Amino acid sequence: MSYCFYKYIYLFLIGGLSYYSLELLWRGHSHFSMILCGGICFLSIGGINQAGAPGVGLLRQMLLSSVIITSLEFLTGLVVNRWLNLHVWDYSDLPFQLLGQICLPYSILWFFLSLAAIFLDDTLRHFVFGEPWPVYHLLTKNCNSRRASSRRLFLSQDEISCDRTKG
Repeated sequence: MSYCFYKYIYLFLIGGLSYYSLELLWRGHSHFSMILCGGICFLSIGGINQAGAPGVGLLRQMLLSSVIITSLEFLTGLVVNRWLNLHVWDYSDLPFQLLGQICLPYSILWFFLSLAAIFLDDTLRHFVFGEPWPVYHLLTKNCNSRRASSRRLFLSQDEISCDRTKG
């Protein structure tokens, strides 16, 4: 198996187990489907950074992450709670909810928690996989700075290739 496969399995498991652990701390219980949802969320959050989206600062990355997490939680909820009737969670009693699967208060919470996920993804990519440490910009990416061009928040397609550092 390739280095790339193991890298993304590692990131998936870290994200999934972190998401599962967060639920255990918050609610006192969770479901294995949250490991799957969390792993996909974590890869997606890292993907925002790795895709090289122009002009995406940290706040916008957090907003996109919150939308991604909320969307994936909604899809997971439709499958796990509605289709399979496992009743893992129900937000029907919370304000601004949609079909009892997602709600605005948790979407706002995901906005703030996504900052930790962004930093965790970047830290793992740097220390475990040898990728460059990003330079963070609160509002927008600064492409004009010499420092930002060498250690910027976004990588080019060549830099995100899984085979660039190891075979």
